Amino acid sequence: MLGKKRQRGASAAAGDNEHVDKRGRTMATSSSDSDAKMSSNGASGAASGAAQGDESKVSEAPDHSSPWSNVGVRPHANNLEVGIIGNCTFGFLIDRYAKVVWGCLPRFDSEPMFSFLLTGGDAEFGFFDVQMERFSHSYQKYVTNTAIMETVLYDKDGGAVKVTDFAPRFKMFDRSFHPAQMVRILEPVAGRPMIRVRVRPAMNQGSEPCKSERGSNHIRYSNDDMTVRLTTDVPVSFIADEIPFVLQKEQTLIFGPNESMTRSPNDVAHEFLTKTTRYWRDFARMLNIPFQWQEAVIRSAISLKLCAYEESGAILAAMTTSIPEAANSGRCWDYRFCWLRDSFHTVRTLNRLGATGTMEDYLRFLTNVIAQSEHSETKDLQPLYGLLMQTKCPESVTTLKGYRGMGPVRIGNEAYVQLQNDNYGSVILAVAQMFFDQRISSPGTRELFEQLEHLGEKAIEAHDVPDAGLWELRTSKQVHTFSSLMCWAGCDRLAKIAEKLELAERETYWRAAADKIKAYIIKNGWDAERKTFVATLTGGGKDLDASTLLMAELGFIAPTDERFVGTVDAIGRTLKRGKFLFRYANKDDFGYPETAFNICTFWYIDALALIGRKKEALEMFETMLAHRNHMGILSEDIDPKTGELWGNIVQTYSMCGLINSAMRLSDSWFDHGL
Repeated sequence: MLGKKRQRGASAAAGDNEHVDKRGRTMATSSSDSDAKMSSNGASGAASGAAQGDESKVSEAPDHSSPWSNVGVRPHANNLEVGIIGNCTFGFLIDRYAKVVWGCLPRFDSEPMFSFLLTGGDAEFGFFDVQMERFSHSYQKYVTNTAIMETVLYDKDGGAVKVTDFAPRFKMFDRSFHPAQMVRILEPVAGRPMIRVRVRPAMNQGSEPCKSERGSNHIRYSNDDMTVRLTTDVPVSFIADEIPFVLQKEQTLIFGPNESMTRSPNDVAHEFLTKTTRYWRDFARMLNIPFQWQEAVIRSAISLKLCAYEESGAILAAMTTSIPEAANSGRCWDYRFCWLRDSFHTVRTLNRLGATGTMEDYLRFLTNVIAQSEHSETKDLQPLYGLLMQTKCPESVTTLKGYRGMGPVRIGNEAYVQLQNDNYGSVILAVAQMFFDQRISSPGTRELFEQLEHLGEKAIEAHDVPDAGLWELRTSKQVHTFSSLMCWAGCDRLAKIAEKLELAERETYWRAAADKIKAYIIKNGWDAERKTFVATLTGGGKDLDASTLLMAELGFIAPTDERFVGTVDAIGRTLKRGKFLFRYANKDDFGYPETAFNICTFWYIDALALIGRKKEALEMFETMLAHRNHMGILSEDIDPKTGELWGNIVQTYSMCGLINSAMRLSDSWFDHGL
């Protein structure tokens, strides 16, 4: 179904007028005001074009033919049609209509000041928007190769306002300048647009509005822990009392620390805009991108960079909490933490692109985490840590209604207490880069190798011990094939590091340990009858798991080995739904999975390419590209019936998968004589 125009959903068509834009696409003109919304099964990404109620079809691909995306009729007020801005200190999610719907200050893991995304869509606070009187439609895009968003709001009389949103990030005094600050520039571009600016931050986990206090040219908003300031050249009363006004000239709003500004907001905004544009374009310019799908790869790389917390080097799994993996599933988790496993995949991906700075920052984070573990009673690594290396991440439930009213909304993640034995391999593989990559400013040393050996010993001990696994099962433990595989990978990389350091005795030791674990996995994980590796190594389990697709990628087995080919075939037959892949198909703590896990689809695409089925891999990859949201971003999951995005966003796992698959499948520059 790729290449077809999207069908308009039934509720989108009802009661609305239509016209055809310059590219021949049907664009709806809303008869409702700026708070109107479609029914609660309004879609995200490709799903917004699928007929509602028809769950038997995989959705049509969205139209990415223009860098601008248009919309005239609103889906559900809670949806994942969002872009992200940030600066490696914080991140905000902004919807198609320039409404900030999610954002925490001063850090990613702080209490949300903008919580609208998790309020069921009808909250009277927890957002920051620009409301257009007689709203007609909107266009939205990123400024090329940056994290700067532009949204154009149109009214029914032809008036238009461009809203430019960004978080400052650039070099100042030989340091990175990245304040917890959002800059919003309003510019009239057509007609006499009348707008209303509404700034309604929330406090107490989104349960009540912040307290506000007016100044001469600013408004302060306070919760129990902090005060932020909105400095503006818009008349303060217009904002405080939400008075509609005609935007006759460019005006600026700067939302951030409670600090006085000694220059005009407009001057500050434009200086910051110029320098931030330069920073992101320099970042993009240094990327080692593939010949094909360059826009998608650059956008994914910027999205990954935005999920790095620069002060400590931590990398978030996602910017949000509790967007359910599937409708009404209860699978709602807080992902604003640093998982060792996810972070390894992120730094490896960015390193392949040549963005080594994030990797070096993360290695700094790992150094602190390893030091903490050495001084703990068990000397075990946790699966996840807080952004400042916090070892406790207790889980609680808030009073927020949840995404589309689908709670619970959790703060914290109890997975930090779980036993997940793949952690040792994840850390060793991430740090191993320091011994082989000459671009790194602080290369690996004998002392660092000896620290890693302690983790290797833990991997040897853990390779046949039941754990919660990478999918973090809460009510059962088994010896998971992937956990043992990563224990093997840790020992294998230690042998290679020892060889690099010319430590023959240690190389022999770690090679023997890796060989022993490999033999254990093959003996207990290979199902000769079905010709596939299975998900667990004890109890005679027959279930399959998408993570075994990484066996060739990690070097455990050659892609030409019939056992790997058989595993790919079996997983395709068992876990594939349309063009998407489930992580597993068996019942878990919450029942049977309902949505495909995006990183698993990319793992399958990579595996297909490795075994020579490139045409099939390309078809699936193009489908995944088509199911990004309108800003080129993926969340954790996709409903294979509707194509709708579910799960936390922006999901680093998913963006890593996109980049890796693009680099594997792309023509080389040499193929085109470039």
